[in-house]
Amino acid sequence: MKIITYNINGIRSAIKKGLFDWIEDHDYDVICLQETKAHSGSVPVLLLNSIGYHHCWHSAKRKGYSGVATFSKIKPRHIEFGMGLEKYDVEGRILRTDFENLTVINCYIPNGSASQVRHNFKLEFLEDFSGWVTKIREEQPRVIVVGDFNIARSLLDVPPDQATTSPSGFRQDERHWLQQWLDEGFIDSFRNQTPAGRSYTWWPPTNPTRTDRGAWRIDYQFVNATLQSSIQNVAHLKNIYYSDHCPVLLEIDDN
Repeated sequence: MKIITYNINGIRSAIKKGLFDWIEDHDYDVICLQETKAHSGSVPVLLLNSIGYHHCWHSAKRKGYSGVATFSKIKPRHIEFGMGLEKYDVEGRILRTDFENLTVINCYIPNGSASQVRHNFKLEFLEDFSGWVTKIREEQPRVIVVGDFNIARSLLDVPPDQATTSPSGFRQDERHWLQQWLDEGFIDSFRNQTPAGRSYTWWPPTNPTRTDRGAWRIDYQFVNATLQSSIQNVAHLKNIYYSDHCPVLLEIDDN
């Protein structure tokens, strides 16, 4: 099974650049998009239907903001839109899809850089999100959580010159939460395959050639520990330019 996570930073713009052609050419099993900034009614979903994808959307109430979407070759047997908590769900940040023997959770974690109020909102979201996922794991041990977490895990995941300044996304309380998440049994699939290498998933607009300058690794595919042995490959697809992020590919043996 091939699973993609990709912060698309506006799906309508990405479609104009060729996103759907890329999807059709590669035939991925599950594609999880974040920051779609659109409702399904404003997207040419008939094209998705024609290339064989089921699709579900959790969009923000506010137009042109946030939003997640999941496309899959297999029709999900169960879908949940959000966590059931209105203060988060109005922002369109969580989409759960259950397949025959696997749950995929597509998430777009809030960015806390705008203000201390927004940072506090992010921490509250993380706490509630963790509790919500824990309940899912109690009923379904085969869980994969993917998306833009807006948190860099370690010194390997941020530019060396920024590591000492503790910017938003690398603050101690955020990283503490992420370490707890791992301690509770999630595996960072990329680090499972590449324990020490530097590789990034987001680049600032001032770095269009995607060198290491200013780049961060904030997009993840976390698998429950029960799936660790199923990981076959994880790759950052840095030559895909439909967004300021790159897609992250996870290949697992889903038997």
